[in-house]
Amino acid sequence: MARIVLLVTSPRLPAGLLTAAAWDLVRSAPVLTGHASGQAEALRSAGCAVTVLSSPDADALIAAATEHGTVVWLAGPGGDEELARELGLRLVRQPELAELEVRYGSWDPPGARLLDVVTVMDRLAAPDGDPWKREQTHQSLARYLLEEAYEAYDAIEAHDLDALREELGDVLLQVALHARMAHDAEHPWTIDDLAAGLVTKLVRRNPHVFGDEEVVDIEEITANWERIKQEEKARGSALDGIASSQPALALAEKILSKARRANLPVELPPPPADVEDADGLGAALFGLVSRAYELDLNAEAALRRAALAQADAIRAAESG
Repeated sequence: MARIVLLVTSPRLPAGLLTAAAWDLVRSAPVLTGHASGQAEALRSAGCAVTVLSSPDADALIAAATEHGTVVWLAGPGGDEELARELGLRLVRQPELAELEVRYGSWDPPGARLLDVVTVMDRLAAPDGDPWKREQTHQSLARYLLEEAYEAYDAIEAHDLDALREELGDVLLQVALHARMAHDAEHPWTIDDLAAGLVTKLVRRNPHVFGDEEVVDIEEITANWERIKQEEKARGSALDGIASSQPALALAEKILSKARRANLPVELPPPPADVEDADGLGAALFGLVSRAYELDLNAEAALRRAALAQADAIRAAESG
């Protein structure tokens, strides 16, 4: 009986990168396709008989299978779902015409769809792409990165995994935008450079996974991470690298955390006597914000000044 094999391949892998079984198939039977793609060219260069059909339909494939016994339909990047559906319905009604088989010659590895992000971003940044995106700068996009990160945080707090997936996608959009803009900068780098740096960092800072270093507990892993980070950055202070633009409360907590982890002196005013738990703390903080509002003071700015002053005092104690 005549046989039609639908060969589906990943458009995100290099052309010609197929399984051994797929190569055996395309070398043994005529290959038809509706796309003059890189995959078709790779097969033709390897000596396979490849024919591009300008108007492929079920009748054309069935006729070719009847003539040759077996034909291979090389699906395009989108999988040619419409043609596959038409062919499948036809052979359900008339199964005596041919057998239909789907074969996967290659498939997407984990993370392959990230390549689509790069492709789409390149298209948006092209001269005939999106004018708004071409006019953006790292500075003009900075607030969107913060907004998307906060929205992802809200989804985490709400335990909404569907929303988190969407919001992390928006964070990824910001990363891709910044990387694409950097590609055109005076000293360019690409998203591949970004990813390569991240991989190198993760491998270097996790010697208990990628090396032969043994650790006892999570505390030792954290200590190793901080030690290696300090060696990489050659920082003069344990507080170096703290993002001063983060919200003042987070900034204050980070300064305290870094100082205590490094056993640095931290002299603090005594806490309110009525603060004994999270509820009490929240009420006390809210009361301070309310008092600041009554006095026409900026509580955020005031806490930031106090936190940075404390950081200066800690750095002075380090050097003294």
